[in-house]
Amino acid sequence: MLTAIAFVTGASVGSFLNVVADRTVEGGSLVSPRSYCPSCKRPLPNVEMVPIFSYLWLRGRCKECGARIPVRVLLVELTTAILFTAAYLKYGLGPEFVVVSAGVSLLLVIAVIDFEHSLILNRIVLPAALVLLLLSPFWTELGFDRPFLGNSDMLASTGNSLLAGAGAFLVFLIIALTYPQGMGGGDVKLAGLLGLLVGLPEIFVALWIGVVAGGSVAIALLLLRRKGRKDAIPFGPYLSAGGIVALLAGSELVNAYQDLLEGFTGV
Repeated sequence: MLTAIAFVTGASVGSFLNVVADRTVEGGSLVSPRSYCPSCKRPLPNVEMVPIFSYLWLRGRCKECGARIPVRVLLVELTTAILFTAAYLKYGLGPEFVVVSAGVSLLLVIAVIDFEHSLILNRIVLPAALVLLLLSPFWTELGFDRPFLGNSDMLASTGNSLLAGAGAFLVFLIIALTYPQGMGGGDVKLAGLLGLLVGLPEIFVALWIGVVAGGSVAIALLLLRRKGRKDAIPFGPYLSAGGIVALLAGSELVNAYQDLLEGFTGV
């Protein structure tokens, strides 16, 4: 029952994330007006706003004018539902579930907006970074292990977050300054945000997955001639994907890598 509740909660949050992704770029209110069809401007009744179910019931089209509903609506709702369920199965109901679910939601919104508009918005990244800075002394109390050189849990937690955030920010800043065509300022700020969110050593997981995934897609698009060498390719979705993996399985991947390294070196 609780697993089903986590799934339904995730789908509902995903429905709201679609609204955020659509309206934040335009600078609109997240509260009003109520959701409407972008084509015929008809306000949607409640029965047409049930996450996942309504899209399938309407077969991806507006009931009134027949305009297509973007498949992204279904994908975000379904993805958020699955990720919330994964967070519950790993952490149960508690502070960890709340933090991871919020982090996943944040990264999904950033990924969708960057994928569709090639924008990583300051109005999302900067407030989120501020919240994470305020949370940095309390990661241990929230159930996350953030070891660092320090004389107290709060100091260790803060140092871990700041080092991960500043380190990721500086590395990507150097890349952006060296190769401005391939890395934007939004990607630099997102890297710093990821460091604050996942900490050390999980930030290495997040950045490695982001770089490998983004680079692989870029190479594939170039080989298929879907993109040219001078065309910009949004990097935020891949960094966000790396951050989500780090939130849900970062410690396990770090431990697996350490075990593999010990097996090769015999140390």
